Amino acid sequence: MKAYIFPGQGSQFPGMGKELYQDAKAKELFEKANEILGFRITDIMFDGTEEELRQTKVTQPAIFLHSVILADSLGGYFQPDMVAGHSLGEFSALVATGALTFEDGLRLVSARANAMQKACEIQPSTMAAILGLDDYTVEEVCQMVSEIVVPANYNCPGQLVISGSIEGVEKACALLTERGARRALKLNVSGAFHSPLMEAARAELESAIEATQVKSPVCPVYQNIDAKPHTDPHTIKANLIAQLTGPVRWTQTVKKMLEDGATSFTEVGPGNVLQGLVKKVDRSVETASAQTTA
Repeated sequence: MKAYIFPGQGSQFPGMGKELYQDAKAKELFEKANEILGFRITDIMFDGTEEELRQTKVTQPAIFLHSVILADSLGGYFQPDMVAGHSLGEFSALVATGALTFEDGLRLVSARANAMQKACEIQPSTMAAILGLDDYTVEEVCQMVSEIVVPANYNCPGQLVISGSIEGVEKACALLTERGARRALKLNVSGAFHSPLMEAARAELESAIEATQVKSPVCPVYQNIDAKPHTDPHTIKANLIAQLTGPVRWTQTVKKMLEDGATSFTEVGPGNVLQGLVKKVDRSVETASAQTTA
């Protein structure tokens, strides 16, 4: 069974999408995006600097556009049995499978990016990647810290990103290093995504999502918040809203897709970060299976 996966923030790079723009239909979609956003995002995508691309209001729509237009360019070759998106990528997946229109998807992504940026400005916050520890240990340590810090991205076995206040993340990193983490690396991000500190953004985006029509996708969409397949529009909306303050359960999502019969994963968007994560999850599943049958 074919699984298509859509990347999130962090996979951007200068020049992204420039080759797609040569196609007439893709060019039309890019220009429509410039009109909807009110600024020429294509100029930043094609010729901007890394710093310009890192702005949340630019990054999220840029990655969304690259993924959605790439999926559209595949035409009849895009025949997924299941899809999933990492954080922002969930919106790309929903557009690619017909649950959201291109225009509605872009408007929601832009609203999401702006709401998240405003939430970041309310309180200084950050994120950190914890490498070399099991999920349970990371979860346990986060619960020990009195300041806000929570597991945010379950990327693959041995790689979990935590999110919260600057003090909370720093304390957790110190404790996790003591527990044997190979690395506790603070990330160059503008705030604590997928944490309670995004509550203001969640409240702001909720009304926009509720007002947007969501249709049943052409195949199940495995959503971040519960790592389960969904086709019901009401459930999809509720999960999109919860996603802003809840964790990205990517490890669990990939495991569920494998369990449900996924035999190939195609990454649709800039970069190949998700492909690497999928391979690590797949290896962990194979190792666990081998240990069980040994």
